[in-house]
Amino acid sequence: MIIISGSLAYDQIMDFPGRFSEHIMPEKLHILNLSFLVDTLRKGFGGTAGNIAYSLSLLGNEIALCGTVGRDFAPYRKFLNSHKISTGYVKEVEGLHTSSAFGITDSTDNQIWGFYTGADAASDNLSVTDIKEKIDFAVIAPHNPKAMVKFAREYTAKKIPYLFDPGMQLRWLGKDDLRIGFKGAEVIIGNDYEIEIMQQKTGITELHRYYPEKVIITTLGEKGSRLSLKGETVNVQRAKVKSALDPAGAGDAYRSGFLAGFLRKLPLKTCGQMGSVAAAYTVEKYGTTTHTFTLAGFKKRYRENFSVDLKFP
Repeated sequence: MIIISGSLAYDQIMDFPGRFSEHIMPEKLHILNLSFLVDTLRKGFGGTAGNIAYSLSLLGNEIALCGTVGRDFAPYRKFLNSHKISTGYVKEVEGLHTSSAFGITDSTDNQIWGFYTGADAASDNLSVTDIKEKIDFAVIAPHNPKAMVKFAREYTAKKIPYLFDPGMQLRWLGKDDLRIGFKGAEVIIGNDYEIEIMQQKTGITELHRYYPEKVIITTLGEKGSRLSLKGETVNVQRAKVKSALDPAGAGDAYRSGFLAGFLRKLPLKTCGQMGSVAAAYTVEKYGTTTHTFTLAGFKKRYRENFSVDLKFP
């Protein structure tokens, strides 16, 4: 079983037809007061844990979520259970709402986000030791920083391999927190900016060289991704997108595609390419859990992009 901890949130995403840069005056940042007239508002199910779990479920993995939510979580729970994602370790917290994300995307895919933590603030009260089922692999995705560090300690102590993804919580994670997260991780992932921040905060010049026994993944947006393990570095191109509608959730889908291959011990490059294909599906739909695909369709698209057959159960 794969256990995924991270945010579980209701997404509200808006589209701004212009460019943020045309409305921001650098010399007036000290009195910033902006309002953007948006074209669309989309409400959906999201959060880092929910997004990763959803795409992994489409690729045939057994998944359980671990997190805290509000009493308003019922529709989201029903959605997850309909996709055979276990929510038995998702606990409701009295008096708080489920986390919510509010995002505006401009015409060049730049984004401004606001995030209401809500019930996730209590997730550090959970413990991996309360999970009695066998955990084959874990994912620590961005959410309550205290919970991320706590789970990393517990997984390391229990020798459970995990993927560590500090992401948007990097601002709140210090040197020691990151070192704890890195210690037991089998996979460390971030975009190029995030990887640089991780290195600066920890004093590690190059994660790819410092941790040769761990998979280090740097996602590079339109340039694809770079993956390293045991001195081998592979570069993966981005999968072709039919129509780029919404970049939100692409990184989470990449993680799902990568993990689906990695947990089946496929070659590192194949895993990265699976991540690229999964991400492409998300970009083509508004929302982060609105895309869908069959395994046959996924394999077909993999071959169209990389000219080889995907040997995937």
